[in-house]
Amino acid sequence: MLPAVLAATVAVACQTVQTTGGGAVGVEREQMMMIPARDIEQASAQQYQEVLAEARRKNALNRDAAQVQRVRQIANRLIPQTANFRPDAPAWKWEVNVISSNELNAWCMAGGKIAFYSGLIERLALTDDEIAAVMGHEIAHALREHARERVSKAMATGLGISVAGALLGVGQAGQDLMGSLAKVTFELPNSRLHETEADRVGVELAARAGYDPRAAVRLWDKMATQSAGAPPQWLSTHPSHASRQKDLADYAARVMPLYEQARRR
Repeated sequence: MLPAVLAATVAVACQTVQTTGGGAVGVEREQMMMIPARDIEQASAQQYQEVLAEARRKNALNRDAAQVQRVRQIANRLIPQTANFRPDAPAWKWEVNVISSNELNAWCMAGGKIAFYSGLIERLALTDDEIAAVMGHEIAHALREHARERVSKAMATGLGISVAGALLGVGQAGQDLMGSLAKVTFELPNSRLHETEADRVGVELAARAGYDPRAAVRLWDKMATQSAGAPPQWLSTHPSHASRQKDLADYAARVMPLYEQARRR
């Protein structure tokens, strides 16, 4: 009985969705999801609070008031532009915090939970345009619901007891989901497809907010310099440096009219 029930549940749970509009950059791809968006958002909110609590215990949360204000001001310009990809996003319960750490890292979890690491800003001497490039890229992952898609893929390729429990709402479903979400957020790099989508959506978000989209090219040059010619682990599945630079340059040029328009406002 269980295989039949599981198969039926999987069939019901699977959804093909279009998470965002294509925008000027034309990112349009239907995604297969096996878990409701609300579940990922709830797990993300809980995971985010745990990260903040740990940083607070280490006296590493929002230590530099000027730096925090700078990052939040940039976020405040980017967030309204998310409406160009999905109308619900500006109303998400956005949070933006800075963690004191030497890591070259930043992320945005489902529902708009953003963390920026001070090492990224300081070690790379980021300009506001470059911070916007990073943040736009990370926000794009949330808009495209890449974490939900990755957890869904993990479920689809490992249909065992724990997955059955998650789908049927029994057992350790909540903890399983938290563990899977943490893994795809903090441990495993994004796929090349997800990184390319985030690059393209990210440059458009930056341009619409009045930040120079060409800064994304300069940013990844800095990244490569700091990483001995290779990207950090969290970007390690992305195409080669040269391929990424060309794609970013092409899409930055495509959204330059949006940048010029934003600057005139």
